[in-house]
Amino acid sequence: MKIALLQHACPPTQDPWSVTADMIRDAAGRGAELVVTQELFAGPYFPVVEDPASFALAEPIPGPTTRALSGLARELGVEISASLFERRAEGVYHNTSVLIDAAGELAGRYRKMHIPDDPGFYEKYYFTPGDLGFTTFVTRGGVAGPLICWDQWFPEAARLTAMRGAQVLLYPTAIGWLADESADEHRQQRDAWITVQRSHAITNGVYVAAVNRVGVEGRTTFWGSSFVCDPAGQVIAEAPVDEPCVLMADCDLDRISPQRQAWPFLRDRRIDAYDGLTRRLLDGDA
Repeated sequence: MKIALLQHACPPTQDPWSVTADMIRDAAGRGAELVVTQELFAGPYFPVVEDPASFALAEPIPGPTTRALSGLARELGVEISASLFERRAEGVYHNTSVLIDAAGELAGRYRKMHIPDDPGFYEKYYFTPGDLGFTTFVTRGGVAGPLICWDQWFPEAARLTAMRGAQVLLYPTAIGWLADESADEHRQQRDAWITVQRSHAITNGVYVAAVNRVGVEGRTTFWGSSFVCDPAGQVIAEAPVDEPCVLMADCDLDRISPQRQAWPFLRDRRIDAYDGLTRRLLDGDA
């Protein structure tokens, strides 16, 4: 599976859609089979504040953005995984990833399951938690597992998506540093972000592709660093911290089976002993 990750800024003076369209054409010209956008690619990352006016940015699926993506996919013969602000109904909104196949059809949908609520990331104000469960996108090149940003910190999400047959986990992302954080905090946070996703690759024997935005929006500096790692957790492609990039990566899916045979974590799972995972805390915990 040859994938392309689209990392870019979303300044208010620039049309993110035209930037994305140009990047999709670039990726297709370089042989990409599956193109993956960053989280909420169609504009600024509005959850930096709680603002009721931002609900006007949401749109139905299918809607204007998915129709535009469908036209590009059909024209270029590529598949596109895109992250959108979905208006499901008045008062019900989701952070949603879709798959547009090479014929321009809407072939899959995933609604973000884990919703953060932190300074500069006020997503609970906007997004209803996903209700479609963990799923996969079946593409021409292989099986992709759509997850979104905050999902990347939860091993359960990666495991359940891999168990559904995902060969590549996709993490469209909007993550960055706040203005009052130190350089040491910057290094620690970025390292943790990369490390936890590499661990998902290792423990599930899959590829992981994470695509983040760049640029400064409000008090947040997005740290880019989009990357792809293999089933052994080795980074095979990485984008800059602060520049736009069409990041290309060849994912040799034939490597998955030997990796899982050598490190048989799925074989050795004690499925008879994990019932406690469905509880918030175990008995006796404070």
